[in-house]
Amino acid sequence: MTISYNWLCDYLPTGQAGLPVKIEPERLSRILTSIGLEVESLEKYESIRGGLQGLVIGEVITCEKHPDADKLKLTTVNTGAAENLQIVCGAPNVAVGQKVVVATIGTTIYPVNGEPLTMKKAKIRGVESQGMICAEDEIGIGESHAGIIILPDDVKPGTPAADYFKPQEDYIIEIGLTPNRMDAMSHLGVARDVCAYLTHHDKKDTTVVSPFKNNFKPDNQGMQMQVLVENSDACQRYAGVSIEGVTIGESPAWLQDRLKSIGLRPINNIVDITNFILHETGQPLHAFDADAIKGRKVIVKNLPEGTPFTTLDEKERKLHAGDLMICNGEEEPMCIGGVYGGLRSGVTATTRNIFLESAWFNPVDIRKTSLNHGLRTDAAARFEKGVDISNCVNVLKRAAMLIKEIAGGEIASDVVDIYPAPKPRTEVALKFHYLKKLSGKNYHPDTVKDILSSLGFELCKEGVDEMRFAVPYSKPDISLPADIVEEIMRIDGLDNVEIPSMITIAPATETLAQPVAYAEKVSNYLAGAGFREIFTNSISNSAFYNDAVLQQTVKMINNLSEELNSMRPSMLETGLQSIAYNLNRRNNGLKFFEFGKTYATPETGKYTESNHLAIYITGNATEDSWKGKSVKSDFYYLKAVFEKVLAMLGLKAEGYTVLQNPDLSQGLQAVINKEPIAVIGLVDANKLAGFDIRQPVFYADLYWDKLVKINSKNRIEYREVPRFPSVNRDLAIVVNKSLPYESVENATRLAGVKKLRSISLFDIFESEKLGADKKSMAVSFTFLDEEKTLTDKEIDAMMNRIITTFEKELNAEIRK
Repeated sequence: MTISYNWLCDYLPTGQAGLPVKIEPERLSRILTSIGLEVESLEKYESIRGGLQGLVIGEVITCEKHPDADKLKLTTVNTGAAENLQIVCGAPNVAVGQKVVVATIGTTIYPVNGEPLTMKKAKIRGVESQGMICAEDEIGIGESHAGIIILPDDVKPGTPAADYFKPQEDYIIEIGLTPNRMDAMSHLGVARDVCAYLTHHDKKDTTVVSPFKNNFKPDNQGMQMQVLVENSDACQRYAGVSIEGVTIGESPAWLQDRLKSIGLRPINNIVDITNFILHETGQPLHAFDADAIKGRKVIVKNLPEGTPFTTLDEKERKLHAGDLMICNGEEEPMCIGGVYGGLRSGVTATTRNIFLESAWFNPVDIRKTSLNHGLRTDAAARFEKGVDISNCVNVLKRAAMLIKEIAGGEIASDVVDIYPAPKPRTEVALKFHYLKKLSGKNYHPDTVKDILSSLGFELCKEGVDEMRFAVPYSKPDISLPADIVEEIMRIDGLDNVEIPSMITIAPATETLAQPVAYAEKVSNYLAGAGFREIFTNSISNSAFYNDAVLQQTVKMINNLSEELNSMRPSMLETGLQSIAYNLNRRNNGLKFFEFGKTYATPETGKYTESNHLAIYITGNATEDSWKGKSVKSDFYYLKAVFEKVLAMLGLKAEGYTVLQNPDLSQGLQAVINKEPIAVIGLVDANKLAGFDIRQPVFYADLYWDKLVKINSKNRIEYREVPRFPSVNRDLAIVVNKSLPYESVENATRLAGVKKLRSISLFDIFESEKLGADKKSMAVSFTFLDEEKTLTDKEIDAMMNRIITTFEKELNAEIRK
């Protein structure tokens, strides 16, 4: 929420001589944060960048042709100093006697386009120039570069340009507004909270300066509109008034400055007034071209599903049956109520008569319509949180008087106010012991009454141990005693919450402690191994995935953009985006890991969410150093890292199966207890091409939920350190070239040698001398007997058993 400091001060109480009391911006920032309106930034705003500092008004005394340039003029300019300045000027419209804007030596100018420029003494075509006579775009006050700025003759030379143009200075406050604080989505709402704070802390009755004046009066009854509300649940109040003879044009400077300060672009006086009122009061308004309302009748209703309607952005939309529409007398849609206007009924440059609408629309209906059509407008944002239903007519009257003042015309009807079932005020009872329990502080009843009355609450009933309050319509979120406690604590100051001398804690079982500890342990290992943790967006682009994947992908109904339109079904693509980003910046050796979630819609129709640990490796595994040359990453480096991660969790893959995955050209699936727990492999070149990646990327996706579950079933066992030495024996076997090492491990297990502790492959040799399609694998075996030292005879027996198994199962030949 963007708040203008100067605009906000218009509604703060008056002081001496009727001038607004200016709370310093820094103190105001502290107050807002203290009352729960957290200030995220406080920045100075200038309507003209640089504030025209250093620029002065000058008078052209002489103007002659430059001796060495046809298009340049040599001028002398009186800037009110002791001596006139000699300035070379290239503007075609410079002439003697003109009052102009001059940038003297040392002055910094801020062009509309480009970087700031500081004036220096310079020679132009051999002639010294002591400054510059400025055009609009050169000092940021306009877009024109057709010639220099020419001012009226009565302006005195030497007058600072800032005194003449009077650029506005302001402070812009960005508030991190929570969704329940609709009452603070306007300058008036924020001012109300500030005044409540000042009343409580400064002990002075401080009230908001109301912009609502009791001066509304129709000039005639020439444009009375008939209003019919067919859906009174979706539109519980509808008010309107007609204004004839308006002139559409630019808004006055003060109104444009107000809108520009909060980042809005002025459009025309009518639209600007409705935007001003929206940000002043929080009540959205809509102005119709009254001559486009057929039959002078407004009907609020729902239209059939699929009805076409062209909105202000010139897009034709198909309406939903639940969309509330503002229609004319022939039941033709003119506006999506509370969301967006129509192309054919909006205010244009030729509009002379308008019908101004102020209504209360059901938040649920507005939100559904807004999301269905992807129209996140300022009006919809306020209606869907709930606006002040009691203020519709007051706001309408203020807007009508502003239009009459700024755009001319006459108010041509009474206010039409359709409010068939006035909404009662919500009443909430607050018990004192409950207030003490939630706030941890004893509040005096008078303090409670003063704080709440300053916020617009009305005391309905007061008892010995409780009070009952009527909630103001401007606070639709308040319905519980806890909400009342929050209001009291806010105004008292969240910084003033007392810290108790003793804190009691109820013991609880933390179900997430162990998974978090595992993640921390693995993260520390990977970080120590040179990996960097990344965090990528779980909302992804459906264009990354094939049709088979998209069938189970969770689609976004209200997507943030065309590129972010689905919940990611895989960790691979978002990681490849990060890799591509770094490769484009010449960071070629990358080792990333990420804990994240994926989402899917299985055939059951229920959404699923899964936790993963993804590992990405590309480029060199190690870099050049004095100890050795760099080593490129490969599949086996990835597999080693993967198995180390499993070891950190006390797990070991029982086997690997070849995986048929279009995203991986060399993919394996790791298994524990016959259940897949991860996939590892080399990312397919076609997949990489989609991200413009031209070097190999190795990827591992660990199913974190499954790993944690398996780990939770493991028992921790302790063994005594062996007292007897282990024995190593090596064996070289010749096998078919296509035989994987996994088959060697499986055959070793079949041998059933109980005292075999480990097996490892330490060499592979290929040569024509071994035979066609043959290779040699050198394997090391480690044997251990925890009860005694193994003898050569026992070791030979175990090795012979293994050899026999290899010859039988692998058709292996033992190399002597």
